[in-house]
Amino acid sequence: MLHDIETEARYTRELIGREAFAPRVMQAMAEVPREKFVPPNMQGAAFENGPLPIGHGQTISQPYIVALMTDLLEPAADHRILEIGTGCGYQTAILSRLCARVYTVEVVRELGAAAADRLQLLGYRNIEFLVGNGYAGWPDHAPYDGIIVTAAASHVPPALVEQLEHGGRLVIPVGEPYGYQNLMLLEKDEQGEVSSRTILGVAFVPLVEAGHDKT
Repeated sequence: MLHDIETEARYTRELIGREAFAPRVMQAMAEVPREKFVPPNMQGAAFENGPLPIGHGQTISQPYIVALMTDLLEPAADHRILEIGTGCGYQTAILSRLCARVYTVEVVRELGAAAADRLQLLGYRNIEFLVGNGYAGWPDHAPYDGIIVTAAASHVPPALVEQLEHGGRLVIPVGEPYGYQNLMLLEKDEQGEVSSRTILGVAFVPLVEAGHDKT
């Protein structure tokens, strides 16, 4: 899996602006047991470089995309990170090894509960969980040093930009549900000005909008 990630990073280097991901990101990818986050009938495909279904119409993302989004976020040991879309908890686990605190929001109650149990069982303790609508973020703990969204939004939610700390980064796929999407990186400077750039085309399940949650 790590070899596949490294190969794809080199292949897409002109798009992503780097030939390799940070060593600490790759170390987290090596240490988190991906097989613990996929359904039992998918165990044989756990380390393939592709997404897998996890139920409720959701997926665990391709390892390369997990590594890319984590690397773009540039999490530091003292950072507080907001994750929108807990899913099975795999991206959450990666983040938890790289920052001080992860706040994660999942709209599907069953997925959120299962992920919380799984992460607790595996010993990840620096995570707080919320079942809620991702477009609203989690204002109670804002601002965040970084925000990562693991489902495609129709637009960049203003609430997430507002909850981002000065100097922070927001990584989010934006586009049509099951259609054309771009992975975007937004940066808020120390004066609060926001800039954005497109990284590459992606395919994510849609982020549920306000009034249409699945709880």
